[in-house]
Amino acid sequence: MYFGGSIALIAIGAIFAFAVEDRIDGVDLTTVGYICMAAGALGIILSLIVSGQRSRGARRDELPPR
Repeated sequence: MYFGGSIALIAIGAIFAFAVEDRIDGVDLTTVGYICMAAGALGIILSLIVSGQRSRGARRDELPPR
């Protein structure tokens, strides 16, 4: 899950948590929304960590001469 997917997951979770008033037997949509928002926030954090590790890797022009 990349940055865009994480933001979409947060938006969908916010809609479930704050805007949907329907009832489904056995499912609390507010809780589902909060879980989606937490998963989206975790996805953003993980994608930032992974992209930060990629940018710190040794580049070809920074390698010592042979």
